Amino acid sequence: MKSIVFSQVFDMVDIGLVILDRDLRVRHWNRWMQLHSTAAAEDVIGSFIYDVFPNLKRPRFLNNCKTVFTFGNFCFFSQRLHHYLFPFKPISSFDSDFKHMQQSCTMGPLRNENGDIEYLFIAVHDMTEAVNFEQKLLALNRIDSLTGVNNRRSFETHIKEEMERHARYGHPLSLIMLDVDHFKNVNDTYGHQCGDYVLKAITTLISETTRSGDILARYGGEEFCCLLPETPVSAAMILAERFRKTVADHLFEYQGQGIRVTISLGVSAMGPDATTPDMLLKKADDGLYTAKNRGRNQIEVVH
Repeated sequence: MKSIVFSQVFDMVDIGLVILDRDLRVRHWNRWMQLHSTAAAEDVIGSFIYDVFPNLKRPRFLNNCKTVFTFGNFCFFSQRLHHYLFPFKPISSFDSDFKHMQQSCTMGPLRNENGDIEYLFIAVHDMTEAVNFEQKLLALNRIDSLTGVNNRRSFETHIKEEMERHARYGHPLSLIMLDVDHFKNVNDTYGHQCGDYVLKAITTLISETTRSGDILARYGGEEFCCLLPETPVSAAMILAERFRKTVADHLFEYQGQGIRVTISLGVSAMGPDATTPDMLLKKADDGLYTAKNRGRNQIEVVH
């Protein structure tokens, strides 16, 4: 009776269950494991677990197995640290960016009638959907929904981190702040949907011009910031000019109409008079204000 009940429960639970003997040979392999591994129980039972999954022949896994058999401890393999033990493909009703199912696994002892540890079990929980949902929530919290770049909150986190790095190592750090010239006229003339299109298109143009490591963010409305780690002000000026020229030379086409748009930019860099995020932003904003007042479609550097 116990064997029949055990067999049914073993195969009906919605988690993976594997039982290994002291030689680490598979003794039980439930239906969940068959489904996700595509390996039938009869093909796996009796095999060494690391022959079925060579990635498990690593010291950490083998040492944990030894600990369970020696001391009767429980061992945990968290998704955050290990991501997975068994390289299964994710099976879900939603799109996932993961190549492998994200798993949280528990390993523990199984004792016989005499209380001796005879087997160990591994329980495998599929965490892919939960992790995917968590990542999407985090992305919503840091990504601007219209343009797909960092939002202001995310940018403020980045600038704080980069300034701490600058203070520690003394590496250069510069900032470009830019604003779309006469953007209200675009909205008033062509409508707000066209305005949104222009903002997204400008973001794409600038993103394609930035370098690896640069941090682009929509700071508010039609205003953007680009933080430039490891970049002196001279190099920041060159990049700002690329931004300006790329946008000025582009013909934005919306519903059959060609639209020309320009941007104004302010550039600042870390220095004795810019030692905090607010000071760095204020200097770039002052430069942007000056560029606007001098006729727009230009760059102003505030040293």
